[in-house]
Amino acid sequence: MNTPHIAAAFDRDLESMQAMLTRMGGLVEAAILDASRALEMRDEELASIVRKGDAAIDDLEEQINLEAARLIALRAPAAADLRTVLTAMKIAAALERCGDYAKNLAKRAAVLARMPAIDGSSGAVRRMAKAVQLQLQTVLDAYIRRDADLADQVRKGDHDVDQMYNAMFRELLTHMMEDPRNITACMHLHFIAKNIERMGDHATGIAEQVIYLVRGALPDDERPKADTTSAVLGVAQ
Repeated sequence: MNTPHIAAAFDRDLESMQAMLTRMGGLVEAAILDASRALEMRDEELASIVRKGDAAIDDLEEQINLEAARLIALRAPAAADLRTVLTAMKIAAALERCGDYAKNLAKRAAVLARMPAIDGSSGAVRRMAKAVQLQLQTVLDAYIRRDADLADQVRKGDHDVDQMYNAMFRELLTHMMEDPRNITACMHLHFIAKNIERMGDHATGIAEQVIYLVRGALPDDERPKADTTSAVLGVAQ
């Protein structure tokens, strides 16, 4: 049986891990917004800062994983405590992937800065990026507050990001059909939009982990999805 001293030490360890997750989430949110700003302002220097900043996000994921492994080995947590540790590891992994997508966005922003601009594209990317950043901000707040209802709102809100992606995809197709010289830039923009859409998927995955953490079970209904681009391309979903 755990003594009060051991239980208090374990709680402090969990708080430390949560603080690292919060720091990691803040870095990812900033990277998403800065990468979209680099695209809109055609700012190669800012894009470079985002790319280099991904290392700090990776380092935090590694620290969280090491701390989680240490807690499991030393404390042998069970039931809700084990769920808390495992959830932190999964959230860290999702944030790390979002950091990678932001880094990829910044790489393509630097390339696009040297190409003719595609009308309306940077604004569409900015709106998508802001929507996903708010999703991450909200779901991390839900995690800290242990608020499953708030997490469920984020999960259902992924539909809105998918709709924005669908609209941008159709707009890019129009630009490519109207002028073949736009194809290269539009392909880069499509990959950017797809990366942001995938960040939204990861925010939804974090929401599901928060629901699991609070309620002890993952949602039993199918995740809402509204990405229709596969049908446009003739690819089976």
